[in-house]
Amino acid sequence: MGQQAHCLTCHGDFLAERREDSFRLHLYALGDFYAEVWRVLDEDPILFIHLFQQPAGLTEYLKKIQLPEVF
Repeated sequence: MGQQAHCLTCHGDFLAERREDSFRLHLYALGDFYAEVWRVLDEDPILFIHLFQQPAGLTEYLKKIQLPEVF
């Protein structure tokens, strides 16, 4: 898992961060997949890395995006 995290931080594109319950999640894009790095809030060790390719996995991140109103 340490090598996966290193690969993500060096070669992936950081896209967003969010919180879910007592966890902090970082979203990366790398190649044709996305990766969520899960950590406990205020702790550094990685609990796990969730990989996915389907855009449905982005739903929770998209909810936080606010587009400006057009007048």
